[in-house]
Amino acid sequence: MNAQTLEADTFKRAMREQWDRNAQGWNNESAKIRAWLSESTSAMIEMANIQPGMRVLDVAAGAGDQTLDIAKRVGPAGYVLATDLSPGILAFCKENARRTGYDNVDTLAVDGEALQVKEESFDAAVCRLGLMFLPDPGKGLRAIFSALKPGGLFCNMVFSSPDKNPCTTILVSTALKHAGLPPRDPYQPGGLMSLGKPGLIDRLFRDAGFSRVATTSIAAPFRLPSVTDYLTFARTSAGPILQILGRLDDEARVAAWRDIEEKLSAFNTERGWEGPNELLLTVGQR
Repeated sequence: MNAQTLEADTFKRAMREQWDRNAQGWNNESAKIRAWLSESTSAMIEMANIQPGMRVLDVAAGAGDQTLDIAKRVGPAGYVLATDLSPGILAFCKENARRTGYDNVDTLAVDGEALQVKEESFDAAVCRLGLMFLPDPGKGLRAIFSALKPGGLFCNMVFSSPDKNPCTTILVSTALKHAGLPPRDPYQPGGLMSLGKPGLIDRLFRDAGFSRVATTSIAAPFRLPSVTDYLTFARTSAGPILQILGRLDDEARVAAWRDIEEKLSAFNTERGWEGPNELLLTVGQR
């Protein structure tokens, strides 16, 4: 095992532990997340051409908000497999599916770079805000390509460039500053905006074997009554930020959140708080 593999394994272990810890918070904030990503999620499902009766792979499914939308779309004759690196967050996905009566959903805790599913066994696949967390997204794309039947479509959602996602940029940069850490390259592998560099996601899709690759951008503003509501969301479910600030003592952590709140207050409007975000939706065909 080489140093690069060891580093990737360490990163994945930390990511798994982080999402296991924050799974409850993410699930508790599901109503906010659903409202925020409603339009882009619908577009993702349409771009993957998900139809009744299909078998669909949902990679990095989290607590399964979009999984339930897909389960509804494919109907009782269809099937959805929700995968995630974190068993903790997948437990909420499984429970949410059970509670809402979708018995066509299964879950599998597995590395997104090694999905361990049968080749050519899914009609379509999606990944909502997950591929960017993989140390080697190309490897993840090849695994998804392998899982699709010939002609099957995969649609992926990630954040675009830092300048189009100022709230996320403020969260990360301010947390790093208070933690005494140097600024990060926003496009470094495994980061929130690691796949937002223009042209990168298209190239990775094509390198993995996908054809008819196309990317479109979609505005996804986060609208809430106040900046306090956004901070509540971030404090309970923004895993990467919590990981950075976790090294601080209580007083320093309070100061960091106060600084973040002050900077994010720039997005207050007469209608409430509106944080700009831009997402990229990329589709490719096996």
